[in-house]
Amino acid sequence: MAGLRLRTLDVSAASICAALYAGFGILAWLGLVCPMVGVVRFWPVVIIPAVFSAVLGPLVGGLGAAVGIFISDMIIHGNALLSLLAGVPANFLCFYIIGWLSRRDLRGQDAVAVGTAGTVAPAAVTALLCSGGLMNPSVGLIFAAACAIALAFLLASLKIAPKWKGYQVGSVLGLLVGSTWIGIFVWLFSQFFVLPLAAGGGFKLPFYAAGIWMTWTFSTEIPFLVALGPPILEACSRAFPQFFQGRER
Repeated sequence: MAGLRLRTLDVSAASICAALYAGFGILAWLGLVCPMVGVVRFWPVVIIPAVFSAVLGPLVGGLGAAVGIFISDMIIHGNALLSLLAGVPANFLCFYIIGWLSRRDLRGQDAVAVGTAGTVAPAAVTALLCSGGLMNPSVGLIFAAACAIALAFLLASLKIAPKWKGYQVGSVLGLLVGSTWIGIFVWLFSQFFVLPLAAGGGFKLPFYAAGIWMTWTFSTEIPFLVALGPPILEACSRAFPQFFQGRER
């Protein structure tokens, strides 16, 4: 019976996560809860499945994010194949990794090294694209600044609140995997089908477009994950300590 109750809780939690992620994602797309800098739309709603994953487990966050992004994709661009190919698996992998690593104990120096490398890598891709004239320098500067801000928050958090280092490293690696998946598979979709206008449009786009989508996705989401995650998780651990018992620390 305990296992059944746990499974029921997981399904209920994943459903709530999906509803919140889809709802706030649509509001962000409409520009109602999402800051804009030029053509760059930031995406603070990623904190929702990240917290669900870290608190209630990787499957809860991964499935909630996958279902939530599919619902919002159907409203935003309406292409189920594109969503199932790119958005759904990318979101599942990203937030599953966050939840899995949140429950692991990592050495401090490893967390700093991996977190730094994972945050710097998209900034390096951005610099490469800008140097080759493949990305608008102003947009590239915004992406690089977002990565720099995220890295500052990451290093400060690892120093001030090391108990959440698994979450922080998971956020960097999970988002790096998810962003790379999106970049590659949106590009792959464009080789066979015309991209919906809401997804940027285009047909048979060059491969460097995958790098632009990867850096775009990572840079506009990572600041919210590393800055908002630890204080929210700290509050959750105080309010619901039963969800944090028995973890590797």
